[in-house]
This record gives sequence, C-alpha cells and structure tokens, in this order.
Amino acid sequence: MTTADWADVDRYLVETLVGDEDSGTLRANAEAGLPAIDVSPPQGKFLYLLGKSVRARRVLEIGTLGGYSTTWLARAVGKSGRVVTLEFEPLHAEVARENLDRAGVGDRVEIRVGAALDSLPELEAERPEPFDLVFIDADKVNNTNYVRWALTLTRPGSVIVVDNVVRNGAIADADSADAAVRASREVIEFIAAEPRLDGTVVQTVGGKGWDGFAYAVVVGDDD
Repeated sequence: MTTADWADVDRYLVETLVGDEDSGTLRANAEAGLPAIDVSPPQGKFLYLLGKSVRARRVLEIGTLGGYSTTWLARAVGKSGRVVTLEFEPLHAEVARENLDRAGVGDRVEIRVGAALDSLPELEAERPEPFDLVFIDADKVNNTNYVRWALTLTRPGSVIVVDNVVRNGAIADADSADAAVRASREVIEFIAAEPRLDGTVVQTVGGKGWDGFAYAVVVGDDD
C-alpha cells in the first residue's frame, strides 16, 4: 500500500468515526503559516479516547503548535479538567489560543510560552497536582528530557505518550546520523531501562505516512 491509500483510509475514518468539526483549526493553522505537523484527525480522536479511558482530569502537553491536539485533550478532561500546554513559538501560541477559544474549550487550557525545559522547572516549583496524562510532541532531540520531567510531574497509573518515534522506520537503524532518529532510539531505550515505566511503541500509518508513538505507564512499587 502507498501513502495515498493510507490517506484514503484516513478520510473514510474521519467520515465514519471522527468527524471534521475541527477542520477549521487545521485551516487556521495553515493560513497562519504554521508547519503541517499536527496529529491527524484519527490520532486526535485517539488522544481524546485515551484521556477519557484513564479518566484524565489533568493533562500536560509539551508542544502546542496551533492547538489541534490540545483541543482533543481539552475535550477529554471535561469542563472541570485542566490542560497545561507548553509552546516555544509565540505565534503558534497565539494561533492556538484563538483556535481553542473558537472550539469552546479555551477556559480549560493554560498555554505557557517559552522553552519547555525552562517552563517545566517553573511548573514543578508550583507543586501542582500530578498529571494523569502527558503528551509529548515537541522538538524531538529533547524527548528523553521531557520524559524525565513527565516522571516528576505524574503518579503511578499516569500515561506518557511520545509522538513521532518511528521516523518512517528509521529507528531500526542503529547507525543513523539523523538527530531525530537518534533521539527516538534514546527515548525508547530510556523507557525500557527506567523501572518506573512500562512501555511499548505502536506503529501507525495514515495520510502523514509511516510513524508511531511510544506509550508508557508510570508504575508503582506494587506493580
């Protein structure tokens, strides 16, 4: 099969299961000149269902872009929930704020602008309640650092998802010189070695090609 075939499947899934009510967000992102690296609509729906499955009330997102995935996560936490999302680019944060408000979930989302590795220590210093779900979709070279911080800010039972780790299959190449591939291998090996995490990687195909995400659960002493 080809990427075109996978895109056809994505379109069918959107028509039958996902819906296109958030297509305006994707259009707004494109009109603002944001890179077309949002999660796909089926992936967004998956994040929503994941949040609902673990009954997440507090979600941390690292990498907001234009707020497409943020919108799905904000719907998952419900009116009494909270999403804290970290974004490096002020323009992206501005577009995201408009999109979230237009989607009717802006009141449950806090956008923090700046480098995530600066924002995360500030967040920890506030002693927040643990996050139930962490979605990491930012600069790939810092994925392992982000997972370390996620461990600090979660509890046993929390879920950590790291997007874009399969890299068109390049993670199988131990000799790759690509920084994102090397970072993906590093974060997968970190999850494998970290006793507080139990994880796997799920490969995906779709309109965006061949990729996948790491999925890890924070475990406690009794697990």
